[in-house]
Amino acid sequence: MHPEPPLPSAPAAPDSTAPPALGQPRAKLHPDVLKLGLVSFLTDLSSEMIFSVFAVFFTTVAGASSALLGLIEGLADFSASSLNYLAGWLSDRSGQRKWFATAGYGFSSVAKLILLVSSSIAGLAVFRVLERLGKGFRGPPRDAWLVSVAGQATRGYALGVHKALDKSGAVVGPLVAYGLLKWLGESASTYRLLFLVAVVPAVLAVLVLMLISNAPGQPHPREGLRQNWQQLSPGFKRFLLPAGVFALGYFSLGFFLLRAHDVGFSMTDVVLLYALFNTTCVVVAPLVGHLGDRVGRSRIVLLGYGAYAGLNLWMVFAGTRWEMIAVFCIYGVFYAIEESQSKAFIADIEPERRATAMGAYNFVTGLLYLPASLVAGALWTLSPSLAFGLAAALSLAAMAVFVRVRPAAGPAH
Repeated sequence: MHPEPPLPSAPAAPDSTAPPALGQPRAKLHPDVLKLGLVSFLTDLSSEMIFSVFAVFFTTVAGASSALLGLIEGLADFSASSLNYLAGWLSDRSGQRKWFATAGYGFSSVAKLILLVSSSIAGLAVFRVLERLGKGFRGPPRDAWLVSVAGQATRGYALGVHKALDKSGAVVGPLVAYGLLKWLGESASTYRLLFLVAVVPAVLAVLVLMLISNAPGQPHPREGLRQNWQQLSPGFKRFLLPAGVFALGYFSLGFFLLRAHDVGFSMTDVVLLYALFNTTCVVVAPLVGHLGDRVGRSRIVLLGYGAYAGLNLWMVFAGTRWEMIAVFCIYGVFYAIEESQSKAFIADIEPERRATAMGAYNFVTGLLYLPASLVAGALWTLSPSLAFGLAAALSLAAMAVFVRVRPAAGPAH
């Protein structure tokens, strides 16, 4: 599968792109999958408590402009992907998963302490960017750790369960923030209390992570960045082509929320639509993961691209409230596929340097998400239908490229 044969000491990679036989009983989920899911739940609970109110606090309490908010959010998105490849390479070079993941989670937790000592525009901006740096550093080592303990037979299901637990935090976090603000009122002191409460689950997440047994990978101590890239499987490099095309059309969910508001949903109702999207993702993620284990990951990846294309085509013509509700339910299904099963597919086609591959994937797609949203915003000023139509076209193009390059088919000849 690789350009050069593996070292004699490296374990032989199984043919993990093939689904298990339908009559074969499904292996039990490794307990560390649930423990890592608990870590993600606590972290997302903490983060979403803050992020659900951050924009309002930044502009109304701290007094920043909306233009500055846009700049900070753009920098935060970039910082979240900027360290992905480096973190993956360092993890594969050393074979360490746990300590790099712990460093990333710990860094995000420490960044949240800034909110307890500063509510200035500069302090809030530094928090937002630094917190996302921690996310970018922990992701690839954590995901490589997760797929290694999950095993091939339940890889998709394990990642689906992990995503469900992760998104559960995104459901509970805003509800906790809403409860505090409703109970104590929207004052500066309430926001400070909210930030203090949010630090607690972030610290607990790091403590839980430190109690989980380490599962190191195969080290590659003498590989530099260039050699490391050269050793990645041809299948993974081919997968970056359709993934990149798709990323160009994968703009912010905020445009869907904005369209729902245009159709007639109030701001409160829009928040409920966001909760509906997250809840659907929680319910569906384990199911699509199990489906991928049974029918093969390539079909699931194509299903995700197709679902997003269909959603955007529907949004070109949708104009009623019930259509918006259906769209956000289906968006939750798509998100469950895209955010968990793409990682399972990468683990299938890159059996050795998984942290590097996941880091490279996150880095490439993360860089393309920014121009995707910028283009969508520019088209939106002309007509929202143009933005949705372009996204649908790029999704269909990604499907065609995926079928053409066949990333799961082994080395190209």
